[in-house]
Amino acid sequence: MLYTTHPSPLGELLLAGPEPRALASVTVPGQKGGATVRPDWRRDDTAFAAAAEQFDAYFAGELKEFDLRLATSGSDFRERVWAALDEIPYGATVTYGRLAAMAGVDPRAVRAVGGAVGANPLTVVHPCHRVIGANGSLTGYAGGLDRKRRLLTLEGALL
Repeated sequence: MLYTTHPSPLGELLLAGPEPRALASVTVPGQKGGATVRPDWRRDDTAFAAAAEQFDAYFAGELKEFDLRLATSGSDFRERVWAALDEIPYGATVTYGRLAAMAGVDPRAVRAVGGAVGANPLTVVHPCHRVIGANGSLTGYAGGLDRKRRLLTLEGALL
């Protein structure tokens, strides 16, 4: 696994993937369930240069949708939910129930959908910060609610 780090307003991002330009993980410091560098990982500060450029543009308010080669390895269910996350427009939010419908999952499976959202290995790229509670509340975010609030404010979804 290759990795690098990149500064961001959310803290130092850990970017990792099995080969150059194939992103499998984006983690913020202290992220619940987030990746950590392992002894067999190799640092390569050029491997994810395109991703770093896109993160800079996103945090500058100049990019609304990432265009990266992804290398996630979740179950079929999780991959469906993560793909549905990508359909949530920049500046918008959806509930877990709506996300379930977008993923083609029974709306009663919102807890399983929430589990898949919480296991999202590509924070910000798969925009799980755009998922909110049924009552409109900012519910859990593996990177912390302050970061979720910051991302939604950046995108104009919160004032």
